[in-house]
Amino acid sequence: MQEHHPETPGKISDAPMNGREIEARIAEAKEALGSRVLILCHHYQPDIIARFADHMGDSLHLSRLAASRKEARYIVFCGVYFMAETADILSAPEQEVYMPDPGAGCPMADMARLDQVERCWRELTERVGETILPITYVNSSAEIKQFCGRHKGVVCTSGNAAKVMDWAFEQAPRVLFLPDQNLGRNTALAKGIPKEEIALWDRRKAELQGDPDRARVILWDGFCPVHVRFTPEQVIGLRTQHPGIRIIVHPECTETVVRLADGSGSTEYLIREVREAESGSVFAVGTELRLVKRLASTLPDRTVYPLDEEHSICIDMSRSTPERLLVVLEGLLQGQAPGRIQVSAETAEWSRVALERMLAIS
Repeated sequence: MQEHHPETPGKISDAPMNGREIEARIAEAKEALGSRVLILCHHYQPDIIARFADHMGDSLHLSRLAASRKEARYIVFCGVYFMAETADILSAPEQEVYMPDPGAGCPMADMARLDQVERCWRELTERVGETILPITYVNSSAEIKQFCGRHKGVVCTSGNAAKVMDWAFEQAPRVLFLPDQNLGRNTALAKGIPKEEIALWDRRKAELQGDPDRARVILWDGFCPVHVRFTPEQVIGLRTQHPGIRIIVHPECTETVVRLADGSGSTEYLIREVREAESGSVFAVGTELRLVKRLASTLPDRTVYPLDEEHSICIDMSRSTPERLLVVLEGLLQGQAPGRIQVSAETAEWSRVALERMLAIS
């Protein structure tokens, strides 16, 4: 697991407060801070947090907002750790980034440690030389983004992975795709790359499954614990129950689920598909439950089912609570807020290189 070194969230007070009082104090603190604070909220955050957001979006969209809003001295990122790191990397030096709970990590990002990736890279380059280039999904640690920056590589998102892979193949005949094997595999297959030219690096055994000489895409074996829970049986079952339903899923889902779905794409794609559909349309959406329920409640003239209602909550996204948000905001007013996220200068420099390569492609 990555070592996030989270700070312990501060206390509000010893006296218990009810939810309304906490929300009122959040609103007061936010008003007192004014334009000095920017609250960013990922789509997977709880509704009670989302209502205080200045902007909602996917991780990279929010980080780019952080970089463009120079008037905000403080950026409070309600999401998970790698998102706040990216915001810190892209924001101005005088801006400070905070999280309600810095212990909110990402299991997928934690599946690619720098020492593991460096060993993989040594072994691959000993075999294939400089014919390989690394791509890391934005859902990765700053250390892995730094690694890609140093090795002529690039960052991608679920929305631009195909474009980034095209760019990478213009630079080298092979790519190492980190850390999500499913996004990498689904992107490669959609581009027409045969399965026999896709290999998998087993991070635990530190060995390649596949032929390195033949492989054009080498996948790291990470995955999102939420998105891999969606199954072909769920897709088939919903089609049986609701003839004519349109099923759309996130590309972090398995290859089989993506193949059986009617479409796949980023959170922004999923939102756009439902929003732009005709009134009366029926959807099932395979992604984090809170986003699916928000679509259903905000677009009542469409029917939106979760592909799986039981197992599709991201626990780490639940760690942003009103109490912890209040501690940060009132701490900012007092000049002693917990939860600051700071990426070291060297890591930030090379991470920014990899991110800027992606931004130039997009």
